[in-house]
Amino acid sequence: MPVPLAPGPVRPALLRDTVHDRVRDAIVDGTLAPGEVVRDTELAAWLGVSRTPVREALLRLGETGLVRAAPGRSTVVAEIDLAEVREAHAVVATMHRLAVAEAVARLTPADLDAMREANERFAAAIEGRDADAALAADDDFHAVAVEASGNRALATVLDQFSPVVRRLERLRFASHAGEESVRLHDRLVQACAAGDDEAAAEVSFRTWQNLADLIPDTDPQQETP
Repeated sequence: MPVPLAPGPVRPALLRDTVHDRVRDAIVDGTLAPGEVVRDTELAAWLGVSRTPVREALLRLGETGLVRAAPGRSTVVAEIDLAEVREAHAVVATMHRLAVAEAVARLTPADLDAMREANERFAAAIEGRDADAALAADDDFHAVAVEASGNRALATVLDQFSPVVRRLERLRFASHAGEESVRLHDRLVQACAAGDDEAAAEVSFRTWQNLADLIPDTDPQQETP
């Protein structure tokens, strides 16, 4: 059949994504704390939307592991599960390595400038121990290569697993590992500017691998005296 001349409705889909992102970000930044009960009516009132997109958002967040729900019980913000964080981190690190490898040949001078600017903001945030600003700048830095790669499947995987990693990373971004990331970001930009995709991919992987040192081998809450 021919493509309709009138544009189809897009706002509902955009609304669903916006609601999902707002609730997800509230979980990552701690506004909604681990173990806290989340009610669709309260979230809908907070966001000024109906309950339908909120329920859809909670279902998606449940698939990601950021909320837990059981039949006949309330939905709650999931506790940080270190095993899940380690699994998600391995996926995120590998996907960013692939993104950089695919992006190097496509990066423009404007892209490289955007990466440098984001790293300057990241360095300032680390210096000021501003975890929220650091995460935002870090996201902007790495998003350049992800977008330049043009790999939609890769971007989808990162969208699913990155928030799981970011919850723990935010709590620990005031460490020296953050300062090391500033230097690694600089090296990554240099490798990208030189067109060295192998070196750039390796530096990207090392940047994310540094986070592995921040993930304890065991959950302190489960340790016996």
